[in-house]
Amino acid sequence: MKRKLKIGVLFGGRSAEHEVSLVSATSVINALDKKKYDVVPIGITLDGRWISSSDTLEVLKSRKKINQQPQKILLPDPNLQGIVEIFSKINSKENIDVVLPVLHGTFGEDGTVQGLLELANIPYVGAGVLASSVAMDKIVARRLYKAAGIPVIPDIWFLWKEFQVNKKYFLSQVASELGFPCFVKPANMGSSVGITKAHNSSELEGAVVLAANYDRKILVEKAVPNAREIEVSLLGNDNPIVSVPGEIISSNEFYDYDAKYVDGKSTSEIPANIPKRIADKIKEYALRGYKAIDCSGMARADFLVGRDSNKIYLNELNTIPGFTSISMYPKLLEASGIPYPKLLDMLIKVAIERFEEKSKLKTAYRPKKDWYKN
Repeated sequence: MKRKLKIGVLFGGRSAEHEVSLVSATSVINALDKKKYDVVPIGITLDGRWISSSDTLEVLKSRKKINQQPQKILLPDPNLQGIVEIFSKINSKENIDVVLPVLHGTFGEDGTVQGLLELANIPYVGAGVLASSVAMDKIVARRLYKAAGIPVIPDIWFLWKEFQVNKKYFLSQVASELGFPCFVKPANMGSSVGITKAHNSSELEGAVVLAANYDRKILVEKAVPNAREIEVSLLGNDNPIVSVPGEIISSNEFYDYDAKYVDGKSTSEIPANIPKRIADKIKEYALRGYKAIDCSGMARADFLVGRDSNKIYLNELNTIPGFTSISMYPKLLEASGIPYPKLLDMLIKVAIERFEEKSKLKTAYRPKKDWYKN
């Protein structure tokens, strides 16, 4: 019999999306085939402590008895390839074959954890350091999408410090170049946290203050008139599968945090009721955007489409999309013929393939002379 793979499911994190991550992790752990995998839950608390036991997920949900959990960390030593218990006389180590990060937002989806996993030399599901960090920064990502010939929403961005010094200038610039309504966002955040739809200058100023709670970089974008939210899922490395498009019908004025997770009134239509030429163009742009940031493993591409004009805009790529029971990423792939358990199998498979490909690269160079010893 083949040995079962040990899958470290990494969840929680120092992020405003901590709670979303816990719900995603619950779905992932329940769906992983226990005949193929031994699941090792690895939780990160809101203050950044790494803990791991069979009940870590429930402990993080209840926020009780966290201090009683064994603290285990992933060391950046490529010879260990596992998690090590600290503050223990035994210092036991548990090997991990593949890490499946279900971390949303900062300190998880932004390349930080991916960098640690690269140093630890452990295969992991999802995008690498570059794609993770670029996709997380909406400002940088959009410049790359635009360079790849993908239409993006007109925007203006500035630093919070700059806004504090030249408030009138930036308020005037937004009003004259973008107009109202407009959307104000922290550059590095997900799940619509810190986002406001501003209808006038007064709301704009308050929206900037709110966004500045989550990032030093503020993005303001033009509102697409009568916009439809269309999404596709991507799965794979160099030649990813692109799912059928689906549409989000938000219960609120826009698809904010409450509409996504709290009120339970938002709905989806899969496949989206859009013309085939629009669907094909969306899939083309999604694939082009995926390659523009050198993405791998998985991503969900979010688009805005004008209901009257049918103009398409790539809003963003999410490199660790939601995996909750209502999340679009698995639902879109299921509608494309890949059910949830098979999706997890495929994600683990492409993670190992990418790891094995990178493992063939040389990391050392032997010079002709030992010049460095002089």
